[in-house]
Amino acid sequence: MNSMHVNKIKTGLAYVAILALGLGVGHVATKVPQWLAPAYVEGNFQSYFPDASTKVVVYGTKSCPYCQQTRSYLSAHGIPFADVDINHAGKGQQDYESFGEKAVPVILIGNRRITGFKQQAIEAALDQLKPAASH
Repeated sequence: MNSMHVNKIKTGLAYVAILALGLGVGHVATKVPQWLAPAYVEGNFQSYFPDASTKVVVYGTKSCPYCQQTRSYLSAHGIPFADVDINHAGKGQQDYESFGEKAVPVILIGNRRITGFKQQAIEAALDQLKPAASH
């Protein structure tokens, strides 16, 4: 091979490397907002609970895999919850819309609102609900 071919190959490889790096940075950049988003929002959500004994509400759809994962997790841990299908018109759909969220599930646990299945945030919120052990 002569030096002209070697230079063309080097230039081509450099372009491929730059393109790959750019695509990688672009892919990672789309994830940054989700990494920076807080795990939950605190607030007074009492008016969203159907009764005084219910401390967990799941707003979601029947077809959403993360909603199903949330329901399964809560059920497996014996956590009672109100399950609101946001595809049905009514108070539940209006409540969901009032949060200004675009994703499901939206999970209310005590004074925390969690968007998406975030197991650590769910566990922390459930721990917060438990009464402090008396000594």
